[in-house]
Amino acid sequence: MSIIRFDPFRNEFLSLRDQFMQPFFEDTEDWPALTMTQGLNVYEQDDKIVVKAAAPGIPEDKLEVTYEDGMLHIKGSIEETEEEKKKNKVVYRKQMISSVDYTTHLPRPINVDQLDAEIKDGVVTVTAPIAEEAKPKKISVKKALKS
Repeated sequence: MSIIRFDPFRNEFLSLRDQFMQPFFEDTEDWPALTMTQGLNVYEQDDKIVVKAAAPGIPEDKLEVTYEDGMLHIKGSIEETEEEKKKNKVVYRKQMISSVDYTTHLPRPINVDQLDAEIKDGVVTVTAPIAEEAKPKKISVKKALKS
């Protein structure tokens, strides 16, 4: 149980703020929900996209990494049960269940044929080269002819 300091003006302030902001954001119900995921990092490094996801205690044979329509999905789980019996009575029982389930949109198109995933020290690292069509292209500027 946690102790929360009573603030008599908190609800009134939130209500006033919502009333003030309503004209600017009338269609807020159509906005996607913001979700925070701890243990997932997505970044660009040189010419590739790197995704690192925490998956402590889950071996590589229990992990599944899929990519479809720009979405990367990392999923895995492990369940361990340890039991000690004495004369058909359970004296000790330990059960551990661990699972991860990450889904993220990759920031740029990738070369799917070279997608690679590995796990080391409880961290899944997925790397994929950025597709050629998504890389920046330099455009030369020519002097215009006088007309």
